[in-house]
Amino acid sequence: MIYVTFLRYSIRQTASIETTFIHLKKSKISLKIFIKYMVSKRCKMAVKEELQKLGLHFVVVDLGEVEVMEDLTSEQRIQLNLGLRRSGLELMDDKRSVLIEKIVNVIIEMIHHTDESPKVNYSDYLSEKLGYDYTYMSNVFSEVKGITIQQFIIVNKIERVKEYLIYDELNLTEISYKLHYSSVAHLSNQFKKVTGLTPSNYKQLKDKKRSAIEDIGA
Repeated sequence: MIYVTFLRYSIRQTASIETTFIHLKKSKISLKIFIKYMVSKRCKMAVKEELQKLGLHFVVVDLGEVEVMEDLTSEQRIQLNLGLRRSGLELMDDKRSVLIEKIVNVIIEMIHHTDESPKVNYSDYLSEKLGYDYTYMSNVFSEVKGITIQQFIIVNKIERVKEYLIYDELNLTEISYKLHYSSVAHLSNQFKKVTGLTPSNYKQLKDKKRSAIEDIGA
């Protein structure tokens, strides 16, 4: 009877310790790291590989942003940046650069990596997503990148249109609806303004040139 009581007590104590450990692990403040040019799944894989090389445990690896469980030493930060540069990526520390990269990544995610565009207009969506006033973001973006957020959105949408045209899975009506153009005419006019070609002319080209996502608006 004493043995059984002790055994139950031990199990309860073990469970309590494990619960406390899990709680502490979850409640531990993670370190956010911001990374430039991180725009694809391939980039995510490269970042995970570099973190693992340094023995760093990541909580989240998202476009442009990583959370790790440990604080980075100066040497680890240097080694991580060197490793990232080999993959065409780069650590960021400047607050304005971090904000711009966040804007870029939200737009890329919205246009290239999701099937549904936001139901609200882009300015409201960006403000809601990033927690900044749109006018402030727009001014910072234009000052540093040399183009407006709206122009950046347009060139990304045109690259997405090119992708749909190359794979020939949707007609222009479906593409215009999917990318929230008001009409096929609106899509065609914007496409010609950016590329110098109509969508139909582009489809007929033998060498259909597209820009890499990381080069758009660079």
